[in-house]
Amino acid sequence: MAGTFSQIYIQVVFAVKGRENLISSSWKDELHKYMSGIIKGKEQKPIIVNGMPDHIHAFIGLRPSMPISDLVRDIKNNSSNFINDKKLVKGKFSWQEGYGAFSYSHSQIQNVYDYILKQEEHHKKKTFKEEYLDFLKKFEIEHNEKYLFEWID
Repeated sequence: MAGTFSQIYIQVVFAVKGRENLISSSWKDELHKYMSGIIKGKEQKPIIVNGMPDHIHAFIGLRPSMPISDLVRDIKNNSSNFINDKKLVKGKFSWQEGYGAFSYSHSQIQNVYDYILKQEEHHKKKTFKEEYLDFLKKFEIEHNEKYLFEWID
């Protein structure tokens, strides 16, 4: 019997509700490791998880049996529970609805990894809104601005 073999690489981007800067540098590494654990627990491959105080980038090696929407839902639900259970923020933490998912070839893995690794440096030059709109343009994704994240200008 023939097996199924695949190589699917997806970068997922999502934001804190209200685009608040709630992800503190004092616990962000713990959060990123926790998110990587969620991805591994779903039998997917976490390549890198990093972000800024108001949004997250996760680069994932995805098996075709896992719907992206299910994986992102689980990452967001479980990580918000983690943040709330540990009382890492005042009040209730949650993620905004929606996410971006962008696919890459095997030859782009290192470039995407480096891009996500250097988020703080990158965002000294470009806002999250500019970054996200650039992704939509680069990947030729049709969109209506009213259905994008809440932006803080």
